[in-house]
Amino acid sequence: MHVLILGGTRDAMNLAAELLARPHFKATYSLAGRTRRPLPSGLPTRRGGFGGPSGLADWIKREGVDVVVDATHPFAAQMSEHAIQACQACNIPLARLDREPWQPQDGDLWHTAPDLASAAAAIYDHSKSGDRILLATGGRSLSHFEHIKQRHFTVRCVDAPEPAPKFDDWTLLTQRGPFKLENERQLLREHRIDMIVCKNSGGAAADAKLQAARELGLPVLMVQRPDVRSAGQAFFHYLALVDFLESLHTSSAIPR
Repeated sequence: MHVLILGGTRDAMNLAAELLARPHFKATYSLAGRTRRPLPSGLPTRRGGFGGPSGLADWIKREGVDVVVDATHPFAAQMSEHAIQACQACNIPLARLDREPWQPQDGDLWHTAPDLASAAAAIYDHSKSGDRILLATGGRSLSHFEHIKQRHFTVRCVDAPEPAPKFDDWTLLTQRGPFKLENERQLLREHRIDMIVCKNSGGAAADAKLQAARELGLPVLMVQRPDVRSAGQAFFHYLALVDFLESLHTSSAIPR
């Protein structure tokens, strides 16, 4: 059974590694190619875009894909929509490997924004001149915040952003998570952070930076997830999705 994994997350790589160990599956891992995260050895990989939903559908037909797994980041709404349209056009199953969104806990000082542009506008409402802000929204989002003045940004992302953002005052930290709680406490103290801006990426475990912010009484400006229409079955653990794929393989319930 040929499984196309639309990847880009740690969960997606865990899924790919599990399928590699099962010879009755052929897994192809697709990613945008914007990070240098190592991939499981021997994993067939495709980098770059497909050319919209029609291009993805053409690739699915040409390569004989039986099922697609959307394991993209929760904020990759366009790719998720393309996957829905392509699978409907090809009449093949689509499964979603998702993450539970984080919820505020007692003691959290969250402010929410519906999108990145709104979050940038809200920074002036929730911070003051001279504040030091940890910006953990990803390297591709930084242009939304370049116009903000009289704030110091500590930018944390996996790879150095290209081109470099045009902030008046900023520090770059190239780091890859997951991060331990003590490391997050240390970062917030050493960089004298006054506020955190991040996306609600979610996950099974509470994010350490959010717990550290709660302990230190720091406000968090949380960017909410984009709306993505539901299609196919959603799973919150890669092993549950593997069980689903095994059931498809056993029943041969693959329409053609």
